[in-house]
Amino acid sequence: MQDKSNSSSRRDFIKGSVVAGAAALSASSIAQAQSANETITVGIMGANGRGSALARGFADQANCEVSYICDVDERAQGKGAAAVASRQSKAPGKVGDFRTMLDDDSVDVLVVAAPDHWHAPATILGCAAGKHVYVEKPCSHNPHEGELAVAASKKYNKTVNMGNQRRSWPAIQEGIKKVHDGEIGEVFYSRGWYNNRRGPIGTGKVAATPSWLNFDLWQGPAPKQEYKDNLLHYNWHWFWNWGTGEIGNNGVHAIDVCRWGLQVDYPTQVVSSGGRLRYDDDQQTPDSHVATFKFPGNKMITWEGISWHPRGFEATSFGISFHGTEGTLIIDGNGYKVYDMKNKLVEEKTGAGGDADHLTNFLSSIRNGEKPNSEIEEAHKSTLLCHLGNIAQRTSSNLKTNPENGHILKNEAAEQLWSREYNSKWEPKV
Repeated sequence: MQDKSNSSSRRDFIKGSVVAGAAALSASSIAQAQSANETITVGIMGANGRGSALARGFADQANCEVSYICDVDERAQGKGAAAVASRQSKAPGKVGDFRTMLDDDSVDVLVVAAPDHWHAPATILGCAAGKHVYVEKPCSHNPHEGELAVAASKKYNKTVNMGNQRRSWPAIQEGIKKVHDGEIGEVFYSRGWYNNRRGPIGTGKVAATPSWLNFDLWQGPAPKQEYKDNLLHYNWHWFWNWGTGEIGNNGVHAIDVCRWGLQVDYPTQVVSSGGRLRYDDDQQTPDSHVATFKFPGNKMITWEGISWHPRGFEATSFGISFHGTEGTLIIDGNGYKVYDMKNKLVEEKTGAGGDADHLTNFLSSIRNGEKPNSEIEEAHKSTLLCHLGNIAQRTSSNLKTNPENGHILKNEAAEQLWSREYNSKWEPKV
């Protein structure tokens, strides 16, 4: 960490003020006061979409400074820098290779907002370089990478947090506590859903790589493929070489809350159905997908994603429901609703959403050494469910899994998808 004043006088002042105002404070309390006033410097990897939003979010945090904007798209570097221009006095550096940030000892945090196939490899490299990491969801492209990310966080003693913000939204925390406290009885089943009205992505043509794009670095750990004109900057989500489909893109938000509420870890069985129903185009991942996960203790989660139709359960496009012996709790938007067994609404609560609470929690966890709300081990468990749903779908399998670690049992075809083929230059290792 670096002090924004760059002088020892500020720390001396903090010490003097704290001691004078409360002589009984312990030395550890003084150290915490100093830490809270030190600036955490952040480097953003990926400035399109979520990256720019996170750059703004971190710049708005107290005693936090965005020191770098990094993107392989030269145009996005300026976009990301502009996102924080009015939020902090110092302009961030603009770079095309994230290794520049890893080599800079002044950077405390690496924010990984690049495509899915970069999430775990960049997280691992960030930890090895001495950085804490805020990684966008999903935290990995495949199960093996998720395990490596957990191992890297432990080996290098770095805080790693995933961007599933609902873990930090106060009203949703309150709703989950009601589930845990038994206010809807014993809960056996949870459902998550996501609906959207996405259009077709067409049939891409091989094209020359644009002058503004470092496509080799964009592909990074993924085996190299030719550039096509319908790939960037969003449609990569629907290709297995780089993306994880809708279940990894948005399903992870719902599945994570389902798992949190049910207090389950790894499943015993995973089944999936779905496919490409609406459009005949280049998309490889399902546009209609239903995945079901069974856990010890007679508990079950179902997730449904329909990318081409906007209406979901409870007349919402996104949500989570918990079904107990005494009622139902619905996570809807930023809050929750509770229904009794006669479907009568008995309680309703709304609250704030967005990134701010989640970013505050992450930065606080760095300062105080506590686990963040979505620390990597828990994030991996939720992301793993998404991967298992995809693997069951891709192999048309009824997966049996080890409830101790989620590993696939006695299914060679499915086990082949536990990891992936890599560009050897970037294969992640811990």
